[in-house]
Amino acid sequence: MNRQEDYPNPAVTVDLVIFTIAEDTLQVLLIRRGAEPFLGQWALPGGFVEIEESLDEAAARELREEVGVTQIYLEQLYTFGEPGRDPRGRVISVAYFALIDADRQRIHSASDAADAAWHPVFDPGLGPRLAFDHQRILEYAVWRLRNKIEWTTVGYELLPAKFTLSELQRVYEIILQRPVDKRNFRKRILAQGLIRELNESRSVGAHRPARLYSFLKRRLDE
Repeated sequence: MNRQEDYPNPAVTVDLVIFTIAEDTLQVLLIRRGAEPFLGQWALPGGFVEIEESLDEAAARELREEVGVTQIYLEQLYTFGEPGRDPRGRVISVAYFALIDADRQRIHSASDAADAAWHPVFDPGLGPRLAFDHQRILEYAVWRLRNKIEWTTVGYELLPAKFTLSELQRVYEIILQRPVDKRNFRKRILAQGLIRELNESRSVGAHRPARLYSFLKRRLDE
């Protein structure tokens, strides 16, 4: 029988892809590394899993320690384990992703992060600046998000408690990076039965007041 001590033990990390919508674009939360390797480069928040904690506990701890964000839903995204992805040695990373309304969280750098800030996901200059294989992780997270938005309530996490249908439609357009037909979109969203119409309206510019809605379920999946 093969023994555990006969095999080298790789380290395990968690990396966190946190999305929000701000300034009319999809943004990702990044930290500027305050230690080697990749000192001074932007990276996804994350770190090593401690012996006595679960993966979920490690993800929540790293999010709290590095950027001061707490009490958000984190979903496992994928496991990245290519040899050579980390210059410190054999490291396997379990990536998580989440969506938040940026107005509800006040981020700040902590722990070994020199800085923390939101960055536009579709900025063509973002990729080369990311440490490790974090550009690949980010691209996979965007692909997963675009797939999930078509069949889950994932986009609702990016909006405040009360919103208009136009605001919800804009979330979809920003994530998909293409226009969405207004009539078909509203028909499909209302047919899902996951939002309710409120007896409230909001005026936007010179347009007539728009009806407000709220979510029946604030979660990523039914």
